[in-house]
Amino acid sequence: MASSTASTATPVRHTFERRVEDVKPLKGDINALILDYLTTEGYPSAAAKFSKEANLRPQQEEESVKARRQIQHSIHSGNIQEAVDGLNELEPQVLDSNPSLHFALLRLQLVELIRTCNATAGGDITPALNFATTQLAPRAPTNKEFMEDLERTMALLVFPSDSLEPPLAALLQPGLRQSVADRVNKAILACQNQRRDAAIRSLVRLRAWAENTAREAKRDLPATIELGLDGDERHEVHENGHEPMIT
Repeated sequence: MASSTASTATPVRHTFERRVEDVKPLKGDINALILDYLTTEGYPSAAAKFSKEANLRPQQEEESVKARRQIQHSIHSGNIQEAVDGLNELEPQVLDSNPSLHFALLRLQLVELIRTCNATAGGDITPALNFATTQLAPRAPTNKEFMEDLERTMALLVFPSDSLEPPLAALLQPGLRQSVADRVNKAILACQNQRRDAAIRSLVRLRAWAENTAREAKRDLPATIELGLDGDERHEVHENGHEPMIT
């Protein structure tokens, strides 16, 4: 009887993949990227712990990062007045020098007031109307986009929340809070003469641009190139399910 033997031949790897593996980034450079991300995105405890373990100098004072993080947390939680108060205490010139950001925060605060009104049947809309009249209406005529945003937001008082058109429904989704929080975070960093985006985000964009450029030039590349952030079965995994920290 003829016996069959499963093939054990090693798959041929693309030349590009072999060249990538030959590049050995310095651990110090990787650690600096990690610390930069934790600091820029506002993770004070993680940044402080990692800087000690990796023997790196903190990029910002921990208290400053904590204050910036608390402002973001307040926005994500819908406590916009708390965020505005914290922002004015940390960097009071941010809102004075950025009318668009100030209006975005006020508009989000109006959205949260309307959300509260609509949470119960027959909810009192007076707080939302008063806020819109005193805080947003005087600013809206100075900018066409401000006026459009205000009109769109006030429509939330007119239509049932369960039958809103997508553009209106989006105002009540977490994405609006996220967007405003990101803008505030970047504005604070710019005011503090810090980079507005984590360096690793710029590297990812640069990597995508390089791959697209190479493919347009018909360079010899693998069909797909993994970004390398997800890990695979070859990586060491600790008991907590995470890869080891590079130190």
